[in-house]
Amino acid sequence: MPHPLMSRTPRSRHRRWLGTAVTGLAAAALAVTGTAAGASAAPHAAAGAAADVNNAKNPGFESGLSGWTCSAGAGSTVSSPVHGGTSALKATPSGTDQAKCSQTVAVKPNSTYTLSAYVQGSYVYLGASGTGTTDVSTWAPGATTWQQLKTTFTTGPSTTSVTVYTHGWYGQAAYFADDISVFGPDGGGNGDPGDPVPDAPTGLTAGAVTSSSVALSWNPAKYATGYNVYRDGAKVQAVTGTSATVTGLSPATAYRFQVAATNAAGESAKSAEVTATTSPGGGNPGPSVPKHAVTGYWQNFNNGATVQKISDVSDQYDIIAVSFADATTTPGAITFNLDSAGLGGYTVAQFKADIRAKQAAGKNVILSVGGEKGTISVNDSASANNFANSAYALMQEYGFNGVDIDLENGINPTYMSQALRSLSQKAGSKLVITMAPQTIDMQSTQGGYFKTALNIKDILTVVNMQYYNSGSMLGCDGKVYSQGTVDFLTALACIQLEGGLDPSQVGIGVPASTRAAGGGYVSPGVVNNALDCLTKGTGCGSFKPAKTYPSLRGAMTWSTNWDAATGNAWSNAVGPHVHNLP
Repeated sequence: MPHPLMSRTPRSRHRRWLGTAVTGLAAAALAVTGTAAGASAAPHAAAGAAADVNNAKNPGFESGLSGWTCSAGAGSTVSSPVHGGTSALKATPSGTDQAKCSQTVAVKPNSTYTLSAYVQGSYVYLGASGTGTTDVSTWAPGATTWQQLKTTFTTGPSTTSVTVYTHGWYGQAAYFADDISVFGPDGGGNGDPGDPVPDAPTGLTAGAVTSSSVALSWNPAKYATGYNVYRDGAKVQAVTGTSATVTGLSPATAYRFQVAATNAAGESAKSAEVTATTSPGGGNPGPSVPKHAVTGYWQNFNNGATVQKISDVSDQYDIIAVSFADATTTPGAITFNLDSAGLGGYTVAQFKADIRAKQAAGKNVILSVGGEKGTISVNDSASANNFANSAYALMQEYGFNGVDIDLENGINPTYMSQALRSLSQKAGSKLVITMAPQTIDMQSTQGGYFKTALNIKDILTVVNMQYYNSGSMLGCDGKVYSQGTVDFLTALACIQLEGGLDPSQVGIGVPASTRAAGGGYVSPGVVNNALDCLTKGTGCGSFKPAKTYPSLRGAMTWSTNWDAATGNAWSNAVGPHVHNLP
């Protein structure tokens, strides 16, 4: 969909320089780990020694940046995402600054400490300097979930303080850090009292199962502040309580589960393993799409339009397309990352609850794949399978009713059709599949988009062609029509209506305001005239179709946010008109 999006940080910048640096850091970290492992005579390991503590002050940033110093004013605290408590560090590098945040920590000489932190976001480094022996650091590449960084160091014979720090990398996106720990003998600096690494949880039991989920519960572990849930050896969830429901599973499939306890000192060994098998699959329980429907794209970013939660979207919209899914490093696979910070602290839990509320009100919420800058390629059977599996997993995780295909960088009709059919088999008969091709993509039935639509006609919900940012195009009568007119809408819709799509699979896609697109805006009254022309033969311009299409599906707009910026003028005018079509 040709509209401005938030920029995606290029990963290639500084790649060669960064690779050289991190190779050295990794080697250093390995060397230190080997040294620490052999230091079995460290004083704090002796019998009768005082309990180890977390010597860092304000380790969870619950008191803002108290005790911490961030270079170039790059640091702040946020309420989402957090690993524990209610706050976490957010630090944003620049082209000349790494966003280094540091604290001087009191330690004891000749003692071994474990340095750890939970991080996510772009490249993140964790280290300690001034140890009196070998300074240490470790790092992690970009990640969208919390992961733990951990290393160890041994202080020198006269070392009474060290500097611990986190930093990102030049020009990269912001990183987040939380629950930083310098765990070892009490250095006398009044750090945060800590607990030892917890024991492995016991009593792991599998409870209720569905075709896509398994409920788990276990006994609390002493000193635990959280738990990591593992499925078939891979971490899939982090929770604070003693239960979890693992979703996104395939029907009639056996899975192995384990749980590990965590706190600032580290992670326990994994629990004993349990196996559970999901039940056979059923249909998608989502609401039906009405005969005449209004589709609106909801922006998961802030580009100057009104920032909305899903709950803020006007009730005139029957299908809400969440924009956009993100590509992964696996060909064809997609994921979704809620821009909580850009949306004013909108949490994933709120987002999911709002989706359920919209569905309870009879609406469908789907995930849009692509957009102007979305580069997701499905070009072979493997990537088609990856697309279907990842899309279905996101439907299970967030509650999406289906997908919208808005790929503006080319589409392979053979393998995208294969992917969507595979997704349909997983999700059931109520799967919602929409498309938003550009006008050029639907000029001929030989085009990839048109072929894909015809290939999946039996499971396709609606094609909402984008009648904007187009210039002039041919209508079904062979004449040229300019965007921004009723004739442009009707004569181009006629191509789809006469090219093999059912009228119920055709919708008119327009911008909600003049700011929503570079060109092609028409007033809501022109949209309504085009709908009347196609369904009733009235309100036409110079082009009048040879017949009417009373079952035409309806209209679409980019976006619900731009609509809200004008007081929902578009949906308040077009919505009732669509819903009152014959």
